[in-house]
Amino acid sequence: MTDDSPKLVLEGVHKSFGDKQVLNGIDLAIDDHEVVCLIGPSGCGKSTLLRCVDLLDPIDAGSILLDGVDITRKGVDANEVRRRIGIVFQSFNLFPHMSVLDNVTLGPRRALGVRKAEAEANAMELLERFGLADKADEYPNRISGGQNQRAAVVRALMGDPDVLLLDEITSALDPELVGEVLSVIRGLAERGLTMVLATHEMGFARDVATTVSFLHEGRVLESAPPAELFADPRFERTQQFLRRVSEAGRL
Repeated sequence: MTDDSPKLVLEGVHKSFGDKQVLNGIDLAIDDHEVVCLIGPSGCGKSTLLRCVDLLDPIDAGSILLDGVDITRKGVDANEVRRRIGIVFQSFNLFPHMSVLDNVTLGPRRALGVRKAEAEANAMELLERFGLADKADEYPNRISGGQNQRAAVVRALMGDPDVLLLDEITSALDPELVGEVLSVIRGLAERGLTMVLATHEMGFARDVATTVSFLHEGRVLESAPPAELFADPRFERTQQFLRRVSEAGRL
């Protein structure tokens, strides 16, 4: 792979669940250090796309390449891929019976064989960076939703991933907590982490993304820098979507 090759490439990716086709030929190329925001109406395939990239849902056709290597080919070690691709879900998915510290160190200790002391030292550095050091011994039900989501981001970062996927991570939060989580993602973008986000936060996409991709009926209808896509979308369906978002006061 050359230095200017994309970090992540989706080529003709299809995915169906029974008779319902969710991804209908996704083509997308994401460069290293790029922040791509996936936008579009509910059901357009944003979350499924992310799950396919993390190999949680096997694709039906097409290919997904990470640094030029097809990670969807037969025989690929999915756990090895997930060490390089972190994912954060909208519902946190923290274990309620474990402390924040235990939640974020479980993966490195179990999957990577990292010693407890080393994992906890690394975790405390990240928790400190994201304002959670004083919550390390708390349980998820004793901290706020925003703190839970920040802890989920820390957990995903523990393996030092090449790519971070974020699936509507603010949709389960109270409005007053959205800002604190988005500030965390903004900081990661400023540090140059390659990220792909499915989001309904249009203002955030406009401010942070390097590229915004609009999905419609399981395809990437158009992709452009945010200033271009939000100001002058090429397709009527994109224009209609953004008009409705604007009328709802979310742009």
